[in-house]
Amino acid sequence: MNRPFKVLGIQQIAIGGADKTRLRKLWVDMLGLDITGTFRSERENVDEDICAMGSGAFKVEVDLMQPLDPDKKPAVHATPLNHVGLWIDDLPKAVHWLSAQGVRFAPGGIRPGAAGFDICFVHPKSNDEFPVCGEGVLIELVQAPAQLLAAFDKLAAQQA
Repeated sequence: MNRPFKVLGIQQIAIGGADKTRLRKLWVDMLGLDITGTFRSERENVDEDICAMGSGAFKVEVDLMQPLDPDKKPAVHATPLNHVGLWIDDLPKAVHWLSAQGVRFAPGGIRPGAAGFDICFVHPKSNDEFPVCGEGVLIELVQAPAQLLAAFDKLAAQQA
Protein backbone atom coordinates (compact mmCIF):
# COMPACT_ATOMS: atom_id res chain seq x y z
CA MET A 1 0.00 0.00 0.00
CA ASN A 2 1.11 3.51 -0.73
CA ARG A 3 0.39 5.04 2.68
CA PRO A 4 0.74 8.87 2.69
CA PHE A 5 1.60 9.09 6.41
CA LYS A 6 3.67 7.37 9.12
CA VAL A 7 2.87 6.18 12.62
CA LEU A 8 5.91 7.43 14.55
CA GLY A 9 5.31 5.84 17.95
CA ILE A 10 3.14 5.81 21.03
CA GLN A 11 2.03 9.27 22.08
CA GLN A 12 0.01 8.20 25.09
CA ILE A 13 -1.91 5.61 27.00
CA ALA A 14 -5.07 6.63 28.81
CA ILE A 15 -6.17 4.80 31.91
CA GLY A 16 -9.61 5.25 33.39
CA GLY A 17 -10.88 4.64 36.88
CA ALA A 18 -13.70 5.72 39.15
CA ASP A 19 -11.22 7.81 41.20
CA LYS A 20 -8.03 9.18 39.67
CA THR A 21 -6.57 9.59 43.17
CA ARG A 22 -6.22 5.81 43.29
CA LEU A 23 -4.59 5.84 39.84
CA ARG A 24 -2.11 8.52 40.97
CA LYS A 25 -1.05 6.29 43.89
CA LEU A 26 0.53 3.81 41.47
CA TRP A 27 1.52 5.93 38.48
CA VAL A 28 2.77 9.06 40.28
CA ASP A 29 3.60 8.04 43.85
CA MET A 30 4.99 4.57 43.16
CA LEU A 31 6.25 4.67 39.56
CA GLY A 32 7.42 8.29 39.68
CA LEU A 33 5.65 9.82 36.70
CA ASP A 34 5.35 13.61 36.75
CA ILE A 35 1.98 15.34 36.52
CA THR A 36 2.48 17.84 33.70
CA GLY A 37 -1.07 19.15 33.39
CA THR A 38 -4.76 18.60 33.89
CA PHE A 39 -7.77 18.53 31.58
CA ARG A 40 -11.45 18.77 32.38
CA SER A 41 -14.25 18.56 29.81
CA GLU A 42 -17.99 18.34 30.39
CA ARG A 43 -18.48 17.32 26.74
CA GLU A 44 -16.03 14.42 27.07
CA ASN A 45 -17.15 13.64 30.66
CA VAL A 46 -13.57 13.58 31.89
CA ASP A 47 -11.37 14.93 34.64
CA GLU A 48 -7.79 13.85 33.97
CA ASP A 49 -4.26 14.27 35.15
CA ILE A 50 -1.75 14.37 32.31
CA CYS A 51 1.44 12.60 33.37
CA ALA A 52 4.69 11.93 31.55
CA MET A 53 7.42 9.34 31.36
CA GLY A 54 10.63 9.79 29.42
CA SER A 55 11.82 13.14 28.16
CA GLY A 56 12.26 15.39 25.19
CA ALA A 57 10.78 14.43 21.86
CA PHE A 58 10.29 10.85 22.99
CA LYS A 59 8.25 11.61 26.10
CA VAL A 60 5.15 9.41 26.44
CA GLU A 61 1.99 10.78 28.02
CA VAL A 62 0.00 8.73 30.53
CA ASP A 63 -3.47 10.15 31.14
CA LEU A 64 -5.17 9.21 34.41
CA MET A 65 -8.90 9.75 33.89
CA GLN A 66 -12.05 9.69 35.94
CA PRO A 67 -15.56 10.56 34.77
CA LEU A 68 -17.17 13.80 35.88
CA ASP A 69 -20.43 11.85 36.07
CA PRO A 70 -20.10 8.03 36.24
CA ASP A 71 -23.61 7.63 34.81
CA LYS A 72 -22.93 9.64 31.62
CA LYS A 73 -21.18 8.81 28.33
CA PRO A 74 -18.43 8.61 27.40
CA ALA A 75 -17.67 6.34 30.33
CA VAL A 76 -13.92 6.97 30.57
CA HIS A 77 -13.67 4.58 33.50
CA ALA A 78 -15.66 1.65 32.05
CA THR A 79 -12.64 0.22 30.25
CA PRO A 80 -9.57 0.68 32.46
CA LEU A 81 -7.24 0.91 29.44
CA ASN A 82 -9.33 3.61 27.83
CA HIS A 83 -7.31 4.22 24.68
CA VAL A 84 -3.88 4.22 23.06
CA GLY A 85 -2.59 7.33 21.32
CA LEU A 86 -0.28 7.15 18.30
CA TRP A 87 1.90 9.95 16.94
CA ILE A 88 1.08 10.59 13.28
CA ASP A 89 3.32 12.65 11.02
CA ASP A 90 0.43 14.12 8.94
CA LEU A 91 -2.93 13.71 10.66
CA PRO A 92 -5.18 15.22 7.93
CA LYS A 93 -3.61 12.97 5.26
CA ALA A 94 -3.92 9.97 7.58
CA VAL A 95 -7.62 10.59 8.29
CA HIS A 96 -8.41 11.16 4.62
CA TRP A 97 -6.56 8.02 3.47
CA LEU A 98 -7.81 5.79 6.30
CA SER A 99 -11.41 6.90 5.73
CA ALA A 100 -11.07 6.00 2.05
CA GLN A 101 -9.85 2.55 3.15
CA GLY A 102 -13.01 2.01 5.23
CA VAL A 103 -11.72 2.97 8.67
CA ARG A 104 -14.45 4.17 11.02
CA PHE A 105 -13.71 7.28 13.08
CA ALA A 106 -15.53 8.38 16.23
CA PRO A 107 -17.66 11.53 15.96
CA GLY A 108 -15.92 14.85 16.44
CA GLY A 109 -13.39 14.83 13.60
CA ILE A 110 -9.95 16.37 14.00
CA ARG A 111 -9.90 18.70 16.98
CA PRO A 112 -7.56 20.02 19.69
CA GLY A 113 -6.84 17.42 22.36
CA ALA A 114 -6.14 17.71 26.07
CA ALA A 115 -2.37 18.12 25.56
CA GLY A 116 -2.80 20.77 22.85
CA PHE A 117 -2.16 18.57 19.80
CA ASP A 118 -4.73 17.94 17.08
CA ILE A 119 -6.38 14.56 17.55
CA CYS A 120 -9.10 12.24 16.31
CA PHE A 121 -10.20 8.74 17.28
CA VAL A 122 -10.49 5.46 15.38
CA HIS A 123 -13.78 3.95 16.54
CA PRO A 124 -13.59 0.70 18.53
CA LYS A 125 -16.50 -0.80 16.54
CA SER A 126 -17.16 -1.09 12.81
CA ASN A 127 -20.41 -0.55 10.94
CA ASP A 128 -21.68 -1.36 7.44
CA GLU A 129 -20.27 1.83 5.91
CA PHE A 130 -16.89 1.61 7.67
CA PRO A 131 -15.90 -2.04 8.26
CA VAL A 132 -12.40 -1.33 9.65
CA CYS A 133 -12.14 -0.31 13.31
CA GLY A 134 -10.08 -0.69 16.48
CA GLU A 135 -11.71 -4.08 17.17
CA GLY A 136 -12.72 -3.09 20.68
CA VAL A 137 -9.86 -0.64 21.30
CA LEU A 138 -10.29 3.13 21.00
CA ILE A 139 -7.24 4.50 19.16
CA GLU A 140 -6.33 8.18 19.29
CA LEU A 141 -4.37 9.54 16.33
CA VAL A 142 -2.30 12.55 17.39
CA GLN A 143 -0.57 15.07 15.14
CA ALA A 144 3.14 14.93 15.94
CA PRO A 145 4.67 18.34 16.72
CA ALA A 146 7.58 19.75 14.75
CA GLN A 147 10.05 18.82 17.53
CA LEU A 148 9.13 15.14 17.25
CA LEU A 149 9.20 15.15 13.45
CA ALA A 150 12.70 16.69 13.56
CA ALA A 151 13.87 14.10 16.11
CA PHE A 152 12.67 11.24 13.89
CA ASP A 153 14.29 12.83 10.83
CA LYS A 154 17.58 13.07 12.78
CA LEU A 155 17.37 9.40 13.79
CA ALA A 156 16.65 8.36 10.22
CA ALA A 157 19.63 10.35 8.94
CA GLN A 158 21.92 8.70 11.52
CA GLN A 159 20.76 5.24 10.44
CA ALA A 160 21.21 5.91 6.73
